[in-house]
This record gives sequence, C-alpha cells and structure tokens, in this order.
Amino acid sequence: MTTGIHHVTGLTRNVQKNVDFYAGFLGLRLVKQTGGYEDAEQLHLFYGDRLGSPGSIVTFLVWQDGAAGRVGLGQVSEIAFAVAPSCLGEWLTRAMRAGVPVSGPAQEMGESVLRLRDPDGIIVKLVGLEMPTDAPLDDPTAPTRIRGVTILTENAETVAGFLNRFGYAEQRRDGPFIRMASDSDVVDIRGSAGFVTGGQGTGVFDHVAFRAPDVEAVRGMRLALRDHDGATAVHDRKYFMSLYVREPTGTLFEYATDAPGFTVDEPAEHLGESLFVPPHDQARAADLRVILPQFARPGAERMPMRDLPFVHRFHTPDDPDGSVLVLLHGTGGSETDLMPLAARINPRATLLGVRGRSTEEGINRWFRRLDPLTYDQDDIAAEAEAFAGFVAGAVRGYGVDADALTFLGYSNGANLLGAILRLHPGVVRRAVLLRGIEVLDDAPAADLTGTRVLMTTGARDPYGRMAPPLEAALKAAEADVDARLIEAGHELSGADLTAVQGWLAG
Repeated sequence: MTTGIHHVTGLTRNVQKNVDFYAGFLGLRLVKQTGGYEDAEQLHLFYGDRLGSPGSIVTFLVWQDGAAGRVGLGQVSEIAFAVAPSCLGEWLTRAMRAGVPVSGPAQEMGESVLRLRDPDGIIVKLVGLEMPTDAPLDDPTAPTRIRGVTILTENAETVAGFLNRFGYAEQRRDGPFIRMASDSDVVDIRGSAGFVTGGQGTGVFDHVAFRAPDVEAVRGMRLALRDHDGATAVHDRKYFMSLYVREPTGTLFEYATDAPGFTVDEPAEHLGESLFVPPHDQARAADLRVILPQFARPGAERMPMRDLPFVHRFHTPDDPDGSVLVLLHGTGGSETDLMPLAARINPRATLLGVRGRSTEEGINRWFRRLDPLTYDQDDIAAEAEAFAGFVAGAVRGYGVDADALTFLGYSNGANLLGAILRLHPGVVRRAVLLRGIEVLDDAPAADLTGTRVLMTTGARDPYGRMAPPLEAALKAAEADVDARLIEAGHELSGADLTAVQGWLAG
C-alpha cells in the first residue's frame, strides 16, 4: 500500500496574500474551497497538483486578521515541496524578483534546498528532487509533490516510534535530526530540547495528515489507538475519511483516506471554482457565503486592502447597486457578525464590516466601560475620532462614495455611532441604531440638519430606558429621527429587519 503524507494544514491571517503566494507565486492549483468542518465560519482552502492528489496537498484555514501563533515544540515547523533540480536557480530568481524572503540554496540531508517564507512567515522549502505526479501542473517548474515536513519535539525517539504506525521507518540521522521515510516522502524530526512550546494561531501549521488506503484502515487505526489519549472518532470530511490523534509529544496527526477525492462534487476542469458549505451547515449556507472572506484569483481584478485604523472586511455581492452598509457589531462580536442581517436588508449592497478595537475580558468592544452603566468618556472620544479617520480613509482608499454610506450599529456599535453623530457631525449622515442608548455624559452642541437616523428599541430590553435620552439628544441637534419600539428584548428580531428595509426604502 502507498504510505506517506496526505496533506498538511496551516493557518493564515490574510486570504488574498495566501492565494497570491500558493496559487500565484508557487503555481499550485486551488482545488477546493469550503467552510471548515469544525467551524464553518472559517474558510478552508486546498492547494495541490491538477487533481489535488494525496501527497501534493497543502491546506489553509483562514483566520482573517487573526492573532499570530508561535512556532515551537509539538508542531510541524516546515513543509518541503519537490521541484525539478534544474529549476532551483530559476526559483531563487523568482523569489528575489517577487520580494519573497529566500535563503540558499543549501545542502540539507544531502539535498539542495531553497528556504522561502510565505506571507504569514511559514517556512516553505523547495527541494531539488524528481518526484513526478500523475496530475502535473501546467507550469513544469511548479512543485510536483510534498517532499516532507519537519516536526519540532523534545523527544525525537518517541515521535519516530509513533510514526512507525503510519508506514515510516528511520532512514538516517544528522545532528539533531532523525529522518523517517515512507515509500513516497520523508518526515524530519528535530530534537529541540529546551525550545518554546508551540502556540496555535496564524502563521503556524495545525497538523499533518498521513495516507490511509481505505476507510477500514482508518477504523483499524482507531482501534489500535483506543488506549492512546487524544484519539478521535472517525470523521467524514466528504473528500476523505479521517481520524485525528496527537503523538505523545503533542504534534497533531491525521490519518486520511485517498478517496473519494475532490472531484466528488466538482468536475476536474472546474476544481476550486465554487464555495462549498459542509453538509451539516447547509441551513445557514446563505449566511456563510456572506461571512466567509472573499478573494481574487491571481491575475484577476481585486479590491486593494488599505492599512486603516480598524480591522475591516468587505463583501461585494454579485450585482452591487452602489450602496454601502457600514456595520458596527455589538459587544463580543466581530466584523462579520452583522453581515448576514445586512445581506437580508439589501442583497445588492456592498458590506463593510468593522471590528472594534477595545477589548474587555478578551471580547471585542468599541470603547471601555468602567461598570455596566458607566462608560470611559475619554475612550469614547478617542475611538470616535479614530473611526471618523477610518471613514475618511475608506472613502479615499477604496473609492467609496460617501453619499452612498449607511451606518448600521447594534448595541455597543450603535452606542458608538450615537456618539460619533455628535462628536463628529457630518461623518455619519445616515445611521441605523439597533438597541442604541446614550453613553455621552456631556455631548457637545452639534448641528445634524440633513442627518437621518432610525432607532429601534426592544420593548423588553433592560437597557431600553436609556434609549429615549439618545433620541432626545439627536432630535435636539435637528436630526431626522425615526424611533420605533420593537416587540423584542435586547436581541435582534425579524421586526428589526422589516423596519430597516422600510426605512431605507423611504
């Protein structure tokens, strides 16, 4: 039976840069894009040879703008791809021209190697070695197969022994390295006593998967590991069946079948063109297609991303009408939280979701509070000013029509909008405040003539008694305020959707 690596999975914080590197620079084919099976709100991209053959696949879970991880013990630290030996010089030139960090060529384990870093800082090695594939890529210089991975551990012998289960045997030793070989590739185990423990996040590998001949082999491995801590049940990942287990020193392994493969739901000539949602998440497929980050393929037109004061996310519909909904989440939310609601409000609107910069016990907010009903006035002022700058930067940087902007905030996001309206008159001319309340202790005088505001308050909202002061303050500043009482609590309801749609149409 064929043994070796099935795929390697990493984490990226920028989907566009990831696609540009692996599909654009390296020339791998994007063979599948799905919502993650463990968390469908994470985009999962698969790259490989023309058919995404086992042994050629590198995958990435997209934690867009997520925190960086730490490479260390109990992790895959590097991936190596084979390229034709005669192409190493060309790859060195390509990397230098593209501004890709590169070193080498150097000799490692008797092989000529270039070491690159992808946009997240992951080490990608190109090894001069003939490893033909049955599904070659159009570019004959592109990587053909995964040559291997490197694992960091404090106990190389233990990892080597565990790898025996997956068809690997010791091939050679070189300093701190033990090279384990299957019949198709290698795993280099680096003994790194005293090194830091790895931490999960972007810019690191999550796991390496090894090839299983069939489902029975996966089930057999599960039985063999029944007394091993951390082994999982058998999972149906649609494109393969697999189980997960951590080897004794911490590295996450997967054991995955070759079949059925990526052509089970797309023909070979159209692999990777459609976004698929895991079967158990089909009920919210429409929402997920709005939440998951968009990207452009290499060479295609794309929206440039600007370095602005707030993390943000665009969603462009298939048939945009020119309007833009700027979305400010509630406490504990993110830039994508309101996108499904906004897409229902207007399916043709471009959506700009923004993430608050203040945090409270690890959750996102727009400004600090001193207690549940007392708010840090200096922080409100600072974040309002920063947001005003963000809006100006977005208008300039993305070519957004300022007159086409409607700002929609929920709870804490609505509260910030209520403050911005008076602290920076004119920045927000059309606003929807869902469950907004007054948070300013001493608002300055402002002229909001020509500014339209919709406020919806839940009839059972415990914070609802604090909405009328905000309504009164906005009306006193000559804003056109439409205040509505919704049969709901603090949570949003279908009545909010209906109210916003009608208001925008009016």
